[in-house]
Amino acid sequence: MTAKSRTRLLRRPDIASLTTISAPYFEELSRGQGFESPGLTVSDGHSFLHLALFGDRMPLPLDKSLCEQVTGRANVLVHPCVVANIAIGQSTAPTQRVKANLFYSDFLHRQPVWKGDTLRTRTEVIALRRNRPREGKDATGLAVLRITTFNQHDEIVLSFMRCPMLPCRDDHCHGDSSDDIDTFRAEPTAAELLSACPKDWDLSLLRERCDGPVAESLSPGQVFSVESFDTVLDATLLVRATLNMAQVHTDSTSSHIGERLVYGGHTISMASAQVSRALPGIATIVGWQACNHIGPVMEGDRLSTQVEVVGVAPLTSGGGLCDLRAETFSSGSRQTGEERSKVLDWRYSVLMC
Repeated sequence: MTAKSRTRLLRRPDIASLTTISAPYFEELSRGQGFESPGLTVSDGHSFLHLALFGDRMPLPLDKSLCEQVTGRANVLVHPCVVANIAIGQSTAPTQRVKANLFYSDFLHRQPVWKGDTLRTRTEVIALRRNRPREGKDATGLAVLRITTFNQHDEIVLSFMRCPMLPCRDDHCHGDSSDDIDTFRAEPTAAELLSACPKDWDLSLLRERCDGPVAESLSPGQVFSVESFDTVLDATLLVRATLNMAQVHTDSTSSHIGERLVYGGHTISMASAQVSRALPGIATIVGWQACNHIGPVMEGDRLSTQVEVVGVAPLTSGGGLCDLRAETFSSGSRQTGEERSKVLDWRYSVLMC
């Protein structure tokens, strides 16, 4: 190759050939619009990253031998928070400009995910509502998304809805966007939660190893508070590892407060890890009744969680389906000297030994 030809290759391409890959604004979404994600095979790397970031002590994703004995499968259970974070990350193609996520709804882990499974997610826009204009504020709208995650056998492993708030390109945008968003707030039914509980797991083996409360020893109204705080570090690693494209989690200039917002799934995963210290008999998470991000979380914040037992339903196969409410508080670097503030209110159901 001559010096002259090398110069041609290095020359900046004509600006007319430039294609900008941009993210949609609120008014560029429409009901029925669908998005397909790339598949993602869940590997040891995903499990190790989750463990390194959160230190979750849920036994079955940690202990291959125990998991095989309890589940009867020669494989390791993927932590349900890993599955949720991948599904949410795969659903972010239409929500890259998200300002906040208002709620999750009808969140059900329909069947377990095992290490080596490949997950792909289908996202559909099912409702839109333009927010009322506010003086001095950018125009925004709400979109309800139906999200369905499949494994490599085309079996549904997780389904839910979520409601992101997105900016409008045009402050005066109109269109058919006046849906009643609140009608999409729903909880998995008791029958759905029971059907999602594995029936062939031998929870007695987990009970023998459990150094803490088990289902039959719990009663509604009990509250466990985790005294120690965990500091949020390396939050962008989880974002990238789960294909999450929300700009506020990687680019501080995309945030309305000028700092990177920690991904909500990071806060949820931290809450789950802290609950696992109080309730080490949790076999898996089955579903969510509600999940509200009360306040923002930033890199370097310190989080602690208290969990209340809301209900316990004994299972004929052993163990119980327990409804929990986890409340996570921040006493972060931004709030030094101030009282702690609530950042998460999460109601969910777990299968306990």
